[in-house]
Amino acid sequence: MIIQVSPLAESRLSAKLKDQPGYFKLFYDTDGCGCDGIAVLLIVNEPDSDDIPIESSTLPFLINKQQQIYFEPNLRLQSENSFPCFRLCSDSMIYGSNVKVYDLRDTAEMTPQPIGWVVR
Repeated sequence: MIIQVSPLAESRLSAKLKDQPGYFKLFYDTDGCGCDGIAVLLIVNEPDSDDIPIESSTLPFLINKQQQIYFEPNLRLQSENSFPCFRLCSDSMIYGSNVKVYDLRDTAEMTPQPIGWVVR
């Protein structure tokens, strides 16, 4: 799998890493979206055992090997100056023109906050 990232998209994604290590994981989310599913980019600390790399110019991209079926082998990720999200497409399909990035790094290591109310 290959993903071509436009210069503006690459700049914006690099800024989201904030000089910390991380991987961009292409994910097809079907949970609670009220539709067939949407493409999102997750920033994760490290690859899972089922993740495989996506060939890219400079940024580290991953995908779960079972989720490859949702995408064509050659993808393009683009961004516009006036819009904060990304557009993911291929030669024959637009996967999303409002692809969002969610930073999930270190969320598993966070201490849960105490809840101020109790159900009795």
